[in-house]
Amino acid sequence: MTDAFDVLRSATRARVALGRAGDGLPTGRLLEFRAAHAAARDAVHSPLDVARVTSDLAATGLDVLAVASAAPDRATYLQRPDLGRRLAEGTELPGGEHDLALVVADGLSPRAVEEHAAGTVAAVLERLAGWSVAPLVVATQARVALGDPVGEALGARIVVVLIGERPGLSSADSLGLYLTFGPRTGRADSERNCISNVRPPHGLGYAQAADTLAGLLLASRELGASGVVLKDEGMALPPGAG
Repeated sequence: MTDAFDVLRSATRARVALGRAGDGLPTGRLLEFRAAHAAARDAVHSPLDVARVTSDLAATGLDVLAVASAAPDRATYLQRPDLGRRLAEGTELPGGEHDLALVVADGLSPRAVEEHAAGTVAAVLERLAGWSVAPLVVATQARVALGDPVGEALGARIVVVLIGERPGLSSADSLGLYLTFGPRTGRADSERNCISNVRPPHGLGYAQAADTLAGLLLASRELGASGVVLKDEGMALPPGAG
């Protein structure tokens, strides 16, 4: 017998029409919920496998550097978001002049970074022929704004932070991409553009995310700004552009 909600369930990973067993949920649905909650907690608390991510990113041919925020451990990071926006004292990065810096940050889901960062970075670089790209940076205990001092130190006109997003009960491995023109400490969130939910096959694929980001990068470079003044209106990179 066909369930009237089957079509809706096939279009979303949200929990729709779970049914009931007396006054509660069916046992199977309850166990699924608890498993999803456990996966979300694990995603937040698990440390980033820096060696694995660094090895995966090395395939791009770019140098890969590792930095840490001012948060000394995961517990402090979760309790003090402000420390995750600052580089650890004494951090040194090679200066220069670059069109773009890419920062791969653990954020609130290191799992998302481990599973999706390398594929996303590779797809982005394929679409940016002719751009000067700074060494890749892997950042731990990091918030989005950590990309500002990193991009500034590297001498980049634009920084993109690829970061593990806050896990939900239907997505523990979602990667977000945050673009900021003219990175420097003190930039506001309104000066950033975000591409969210990069997590094939259930979210954006690497190619689709990279097309959208490349379009935003080109527009940002031309406009000399990012954030609320830079609109994402289907500006995916056209074939052959770069």
